[in-house]
Amino acid sequence: MTTFARTGGEQPARAAEQGWIIGTDVGGTFTDLWARSPDGRSYVCKSPTTADVVTGVVNTVHLLAERVKMTPADLCRQVTRFGHGTTVGLNALLTGASARVGLITTLGFGDVLEIGRLRRGTAGLRGLDRGDYFLRGRTPPLVPRELVMEVEERVGPQGQVLVPLRKESVRAALRTLADAEVEAVAVCLLWATENPAHENAVQDLVTELMPDAFVSLSHVAAPAVGEYARASTTAANAALGPIAGRYLLRLQRELQALGMRAPIMMTTNAGGVVPAVALTQKPVQGLLSGPASCVVAGQALGAALGRSNVLTLDVGGTSFDVGVVVDGAPLLRDDVTFGGADMLVPSVDVASIGAGGGSVAVVADGMLTVGPRSAGAVPGPVCYGKGGTEPTTTDADLLLGVLDAARFDSGGIRLDIDAARDAIRERIASPLGLNPTQAALAIRQVFDAAMADLLRAVTIERGHDPREFVLVAGGGSGPSHAWALCRELGLDGFVVPPTATAQSAYGAGTSDLRTTASRTCYLRLAAGVEPGDAHAAALRAGLTDAHMQATLVLPDDAGESHTRYTAAVRYHGQAHHLDVDIDEVPDAEALSRLLVRFEADYERLFGKGAGFREAGFEILSVRAVVTAPAPLPTASGAGDVFEFSGTRPVVFDNADMPADTAVYAAERPAAEQTITGPSLLQLPGCVVVVPPDATATTDGAGVIHVRMRTP
Repeated sequence: MTTFARTGGEQPARAAEQGWIIGTDVGGTFTDLWARSPDGRSYVCKSPTTADVVTGVVNTVHLLAERVKMTPADLCRQVTRFGHGTTVGLNALLTGASARVGLITTLGFGDVLEIGRLRRGTAGLRGLDRGDYFLRGRTPPLVPRELVMEVEERVGPQGQVLVPLRKESVRAALRTLADAEVEAVAVCLLWATENPAHENAVQDLVTELMPDAFVSLSHVAAPAVGEYARASTTAANAALGPIAGRYLLRLQRELQALGMRAPIMMTTNAGGVVPAVALTQKPVQGLLSGPASCVVAGQALGAALGRSNVLTLDVGGTSFDVGVVVDGAPLLRDDVTFGGADMLVPSVDVASIGAGGGSVAVVADGMLTVGPRSAGAVPGPVCYGKGGTEPTTTDADLLLGVLDAARFDSGGIRLDIDAARDAIRERIASPLGLNPTQAALAIRQVFDAAMADLLRAVTIERGHDPREFVLVAGGGSGPSHAWALCRELGLDGFVVPPTATAQSAYGAGTSDLRTTASRTCYLRLAAGVEPGDAHAAALRAGLTDAHMQATLVLPDDAGESHTRYTAAVRYHGQAHHLDVDIDEVPDAEALSRLLVRFEADYERLFGKGAGFREAGFEILSVRAVVTAPAPLPTASGAGDVFEFSGTRPVVFDNADMPADTAVYAAERPAAEQTITGPSLLQLPGCVVVVPPDATATTDGAGVIHVRMRTP
């Protein structure tokens, strides 16, 4: 795609001149850290996630310092980049632990969150769950109706002021919210996207009367047409503001106390990183930071391997996340739903289910289920010895021989195989009439089947052939189960990067700077009407404004950047739109070509003949995505030869006939090694399972390529 707007600047420091580069990611069970030293060596550390999150991050820094035989202070002083991804905001929304929010809206529109899209009771539910009456209404609006305040004002769709803002009505609303002890105020006024003057005036009054309250304005948080999604996004942003602010401030203080001067760079939903200070005002943009980082890291690996179609899987302790890269770019979506809130947030399209190393196995009414409930970090799987009593997939893998009790290498935990066996015998094997090993195999098979179903959903059900993709296995459990998923989907193999167990942390540490900004730009073209100069001028104005807003977030030393532009286009009367690339400076003729491209994309997605030009077109908004490529850190060419450490029995398909399996270990594999299956390749924090009749080879980057025999 042609980019036609650039920003200049000094080039960032070359990789050879950089110090330590660190990426961290907070998961439901473990907090991961990936680091690269100035001489190019890579390290991975894991520590159990803590309730306050910050302590878990700091613990991984201490573990790294201990591993490289430096004091934490000496290490931190040499850090030149610190990337970070976290689930703090997402967890706050899902658990109801977000800040208390009040909403100020236009008189007559106070029920916007209650009405929603006429599916208030089912927002966020999937598939058959939507038909379950007992699940309806389980997630109330983020702002209860009594904290929604209507004020006197009105702006028209062209930005004209129809009713001036009556400030006394705003002051009365704020007094009510102050008495209710709200911590944040969301402001969503009608058509503020076209004229934000009234929202800005409300913000001034909030600052005057409630100086300690966090303020979220809809024309900043979600500048798009559609007041429900705009109000819902603004309310979610307000609910997360105080949480994100306190969290990032504490993390920054803790790291600075250790001597770190590098700024915190936060990963965003759309992939890439931005300075953390940018997300303190728009924390909703960081809800899916960890999973997005994993997909971006997989995209980079696919490019290095010459593969443009990539499936990334990340099997952590709590969830199984899948991303899809098609033609070299991750699939994106414009909105997400969590905690009953529909949010307009550009995001990497990550599909997730509750399936991970901590997924609890249960037998109920003679049926075995695995997940979505997780043992988490505390108490964790039974074999962790932290008080867990319910068997998990990690306990099953230990019993099947995949994991080594003495070399688990995740958070310094030594596994208790006897405790795992006893728990599986009591809770799974006895109710099903199996022995413990057979029960462990059943747990793994149910677990693998659930993950394979999700992979089919993001490929086959969307018209993609999974056999045309390279599967990148990541997470603590991904490399252990990738072989079974390949067999389920008919793939001939998979790849495992040396950073697999901390792939999201690696993405946070190495991702490009990337910012996104949208601007409403409503243009309607009736059937038979050709775009004119006025339409093109309005589109150019929107693009210029979006580009300016996006570049404001980039730090001064970001270096040269390039910009990708898209327009949200639909047929008149439709409820949904497609994002279409704008690859040339729009004049009237270029705008006509944009609409033709929209029709081609529409028919490619929905079938030939599905388009309906006779309805006319609507352009709703434009978006600018500004990317400043990060300097690639120099990787050491050195690696380790796999060290043979003996054999042990491992169950693959028959619980009664385990295979005698060779076990190898390496910190970072050296190139040009070949190992035949059955074998286990132990990397820091994960185990790559090479099944019988498969072969594993390594390349110059330490990536392991597993090739399997296909039927």
